[in-house]
Amino acid sequence: MFVFLLDDSVKVEVYCDEMDNEFEDNICVSFVEECPEDEKIFKADETNIYLTPQQAEEFGQLLIKAAKIGCK
Repeated sequence: MFVFLLDDSVKVEVYCDEMDNEFEDNICVSFVEECPEDEKIFKADETNIYLTPQQAEEFGQLLIKAAKIGCK
């Protein structure tokens, strides 16, 4: 599953990293940036953050809550 952000210059992909199944934090949130260096948010072209299932659920709930509330 993925979504493009910031005028399609950042691809955010979420997947279960089967190579890390032995670890509790095997849910990967991957950010891939395809833009000029001076526009990058991260230092590398690809940045991966690994979460436990509980952390992923909490993060998802925070996003849902923010989307429902909006910026008022």
